[in-house]
Amino acid sequence: MKITCIGAGYVGGPTMAVIAEKCPDIEVTIVDVNEQRIAAWNDENIDNLPIFETGLHEIVKKTRGKNLFFSTDINNAIHTADIIFISVNTPTKTYGVGKDMAADLKYVELCARQIAAVAEGSKIVVEKSTLPVRTAEAIKTILANNKKGLQFQVLSNPEFLAEGTAIQDLHNPDRVLIGGDQTPEGLNAIETLTSIYAKWIPRERIIQTNVWSSELSKLTANAFLAQRISSINSISALCEQTGADIDEIARAIGADSRIGSKFLKASVGFGGSCFQKDILNLVYLCRHFNLPEVAEYWEQVIIMNDYQKTRFSNKIIKTLFNTISGKKIAFLGWAFKKDTNDTRESAAIYIADELMQDRAEIHVYDPKVSADKIYADLEYLQLHRRKHHNEGLLQYEQLSHEEIRKLVTVHQNPFNACKDAHAIALLTEWDEFKTYNWQQIYENMFKPAFVFDGRNVLNRNELTNIGFEMYSIGKPL
Repeated sequence: MKITCIGAGYVGGPTMAVIAEKCPDIEVTIVDVNEQRIAAWNDENIDNLPIFETGLHEIVKKTRGKNLFFSTDINNAIHTADIIFISVNTPTKTYGVGKDMAADLKYVELCARQIAAVAEGSKIVVEKSTLPVRTAEAIKTILANNKKGLQFQVLSNPEFLAEGTAIQDLHNPDRVLIGGDQTPEGLNAIETLTSIYAKWIPRERIIQTNVWSSELSKLTANAFLAQRISSINSISALCEQTGADIDEIARAIGADSRIGSKFLKASVGFGGSCFQKDILNLVYLCRHFNLPEVAEYWEQVIIMNDYQKTRFSNKIIKTLFNTISGKKIAFLGWAFKKDTNDTRESAAIYIADELMQDRAEIHVYDPKVSADKIYADLEYLQLHRRKHHNEGLLQYEQLSHEEIRKLVTVHQNPFNACKDAHAIALLTEWDEFKTYNWQQIYENMFKPAFVFDGRNVLNRNELTNIGFEMYSIGKPL
């Protein structure tokens, strides 16, 4: 059997690598139009892979060139494949109908058209990208209109990976979801894909559904997880006003078996490629199907997340005596979470932007994110700023390429980033931050020395005893 995956990103790369690892009898080819990305996947120096994910390097090193291949020859990979996974980007639209809410499906449609044009035999086509419900209908229509009379089966097989633990999630998933048509041909295609996963995953964890349930389950799962984060963050604001401790509350309610303890960690807000995008997509779908009350319910999750980031920025400005112009503020962390180099929708991007509006000088250190990526994130935000629900009267100024580089400095050493800083904002929960010599950092900062712990990972008592003025999310002031 031969599998082709179109898209060599955060989903396609790790997923196909694990399939190649667990199924040595299957030839897996990952293709992408981005020549630079494919070159990085093929780089002899395994440390130069385009994605950092614990355990991924070892798997690629073991399988690459044996039954795992990376290529830009998409047509050939389509032609020879039995199963084709579509794992391309589905960003939120930045133009036209559904701007700032609907998923942009142009890359998915282009894949479907290319498959229909190139394929010489019938194929199983698998949606791996996160897609709005009923997308399979459009893919089916395009594939059915091929000129060769070929028959295609379209399956939905959404990913449920958490970045930073993606390989672990692939090796030992809570469930694998496969949706398809409930026809003999559709059920046979479902079983074909099921048999691949079953080589290392117990069949009782492989859930088979119709294609629409599978598509909507992915959006719903992300919406529920994001909802929990926004819920605990909303209570963190109340804690700061009442003297309650958000960690104690999370522990108390998490002990209830009906609630559970996961995703109850207060923070500066969620990021990543999925949560915001998928909820906005869900909101758009609800409005499209004339369900305004449902749309407003889920939109509040995004509003609360925006509020938490702005509240954190405002706390920094207010604490630094309502003036941050020309002041050095060190950012520890830029990735949206630890153990990944993914920065999509990272809270750090938005907080940096809000502080730069007041001309703060931002000095960034992240162990896995490059300077080029940090500057690109800030420039992309200037061009594609989504309307924040909590902007109020604040008019965001679009900063130029030169202004961003004047205000933002990226460091390779965290102690240099913190030297002569007025404040430190911890924005990614990298484990190494907890082990730093905070006494040394304190001695080299302006006094009073402020620390704003946006992930609640630092030892408050230790830092306070050193002399820091400490702010933590949801902690008594």
